Amino acid sequence: MALKDILVHVDSSKHNPARLEAAINLAAAHESHLTGLYVLTHAHIPGYIRAQISNEVLEMQAKAAEEAAAKAEANFRDLASKAGLEFEWRQVSGEMIDTLSLHARYSDIIIAGQADPDDGDLNGGADMPDRLILSVGRPVLLVPYVGKYPTMGSRVMVAWDGSRLATRAVNDSMPVLKKAKHVDVMAVNQADADESHGEVPGADICLHLARHGVKAEAHHVSASDVDPADMLLSRAADEGIDMIVMGAYGHARWRELVLGGVTRHMLQHMTVPVLMAH
Repeated sequence: MALKDILVHVDSSKHNPARLEAAINLAAAHESHLTGLYVLTHAHIPGYIRAQISNEVLEMQAKAAEEAAAKAEANFRDLASKAGLEFEWRQVSGEMIDTLSLHARYSDIIIAGQADPDDGDLNGGADMPDRLILSVGRPVLLVPYVGKYPTMGSRVMVAWDGSRLATRAVNDSMPVLKKAKHVDVMAVNQADADESHGEVPGADICLHLARHGVKAEAHHVSASDVDPADMLLSRAADEGIDMIVMGAYGHARWRELVLGGVTRHMLQHMTVPVLMAH
């Protein structure tokens, strides 16, 4: 598989420029078609509150939303044209997650943003990007809401635990891994948790990657007093990693929401773009 059809979620948030830059650079690197999707959502207003809001106010809100979408479209078209990409623009009204998922199923990957707690419902509310990852059926590349990421996929870290989800993530990210200059396969506490993957956790998947032309190095760290996600992020910083690849929600989402988990921690604290597969 190749990344020939990339979808990027475009919105009017302050984080959109960094996400769009990352998407354009990834599309250019893979000679991909880039689709910008802007979702016009309509907040549900209970009848008793709706009755207290004048039609004039509602019309003003609708007009402001349309103007924001038009500004986002102009910016997307300008940047994509300057990058020499094949591209298209889609503006759709609907529920955020369902609309993104539907359109992403006709793409190789969707690029979205990490949830910013200060943005409220601007990027889809509390369900973004969690429910998108679980429902889309495609890999989701998340760009942190802090920082800029003009380069993604040059130095990649694969979070490996031998699970179905990790395997799915490796397969979904293969086009990126093949172009990467450096790939680390990182297993955290894996030797203590499961001995079925050999004496050197990650060695077998590195062999598989080598057969696909990907030169990867296997690493294993044990740290019972450190959260695995924190360990991955710490090693990523030390190694100059610009993308992490991982499976998402190995446990039920409700369990991670209540008890915590690697996926949940990464979604909240990511410091580099993360490609997640479920």
